[in-house]
Amino acid sequence: MNKEILMVTEAVSNEKGVEREIIFEAIEQALATATKKRFEEGANIRVVIDRETGGYESFRWWEVVADDVLAELGTQFTTEEAYEKDPDLGVGDFYEERVANANFGRIAAQAAKQVIVQRVKDAEREIIVNRFKHRVGELLNGTVKKVTREHVVIDFGDNAEGLLPREQLVGREIFRINDRTRTILIAIREDTRGPQLLVSRISPEMLIQLFRIEVPEIAEGIIEIKGAARDPGQRAKIAVKSKDARIDPVGACVGMRGARVQAVSNDLDDERVDIVLWDDNPAQLVINAMAPAEVGSIVVDEDSHSMDVAVNEENLAQAIGKGGQNVRLASELTGWNINVMTLQDAEDKQLQEATVTVNMFMQELDIGEDIAIVLVEEGFTSVEEVAYVPLDEMSAIDDFDEDLSQELRVRAKDALLTMALVSEEKLTSSLPADDLLSMEGMDRILAHKLAAKNIITMEDLAEQAVDDISGIDDLSDQRAAELIMTARAPWFE
Repeated sequence: MNKEILMVTEAVSNEKGVEREIIFEAIEQALATATKKRFEEGANIRVVIDRETGGYESFRWWEVVADDVLAELGTQFTTEEAYEKDPDLGVGDFYEERVANANFGRIAAQAAKQVIVQRVKDAEREIIVNRFKHRVGELLNGTVKKVTREHVVIDFGDNAEGLLPREQLVGREIFRINDRTRTILIAIREDTRGPQLLVSRISPEMLIQLFRIEVPEIAEGIIEIKGAARDPGQRAKIAVKSKDARIDPVGACVGMRGARVQAVSNDLDDERVDIVLWDDNPAQLVINAMAPAEVGSIVVDEDSHSMDVAVNEENLAQAIGKGGQNVRLASELTGWNINVMTLQDAEDKQLQEATVTVNMFMQELDIGEDIAIVLVEEGFTSVEEVAYVPLDEMSAIDDFDEDLSQELRVRAKDALLTMALVSEEKLTSSLPADDLLSMEGMDRILAHKLAAKNIITMEDLAEQAVDDISGIDDLSDQRAAELIMTARAPWFE
């Protein structure tokens, strides 16, 4: 038996690539399981195998628990019972004695085999996980091992398998057994049965990695890929930037007669790929990303992080793309919300917005239409901008002298003051109590904002939760919590 253990350990270790120690531990567990079956009650069994000779010894152990605890039969001793075995034993100690080794019959051998097989599988999975856990996002080459209605199993060699779900396939791809394919590793499945690696062919990273293979300048770091967006199997956009002014990044990615981009397209079921020149100017980047559509004008709204892109009416369909594909990919690539419209629609929208702004200036500043129009044409959109623009900048406007500029600034500041007073009057519709106003950490504006929410007194504030008042402007969760605890302080006095 001793030699058999050593032979089995060596054979399984060499065949599966698993460390000998793991095999020994599996055999020890199997022997312990077989030995445990000899006892009618529960038993804790430990088996130790000599790594050199293959000989082994079996031990049974008990845990010592307090006398007032109901000891589990066969696995625990009370301190009183333990004292009879060894007077030095205390609560939490373990008592161990040697028992006869199990008679390794057919049933025991079968059980041992199952344990060993399972431990080997677990060890193999762990090896694979450690091998690939730092390779998420990398391109993997493999061979199709199995095809089902729900997924494709890819063999990557050395017992590593990848699961490629149907929804992660490009277009209407069909795979057969032994087909070679490339996939991108997107996740490691550590706790499930079956293939350990979750792979995809629709990830934008797949497109990036394929270009890295086909374009040497990208692999060398001369050309940088700034982003990618895909409609898998149909169309994709990729933004590139050159670190060397002498190299055209778009031309390098396209290749001679389109060979490089065509190679990538062929690997993705003839997916059409647009190469976009990256620009640090967001507006120019959007213009580039909208290709092949020509952009007539563009208006940037940084507040809403959106852009209005205007094109000729005959190019509108091309700019939008089939099912909104072109504008959607451009938006995903640039990170901006893109609104596509005709030049006429853009002009009408700008005129409408300008009219609203002109009327606002006329009303708030009490000025004529001609002056309001000049302000709008110069790019002013709010009373705040008029109030705080440097005097020399406003005076530089045609037909605006220093006196007019100063007068406009004064009127703008008066208008802002009036707005603030109106806002304060709304806040004072419900007045805060004196104890809330004088509370430590409270300020007058915040007290009025609380009063507007019917939180009048300290007692009212003490009854609130952080979530109840977190919606108030300029009030952080931390400050809200501190104020509530201050209001609750009298409860504990």
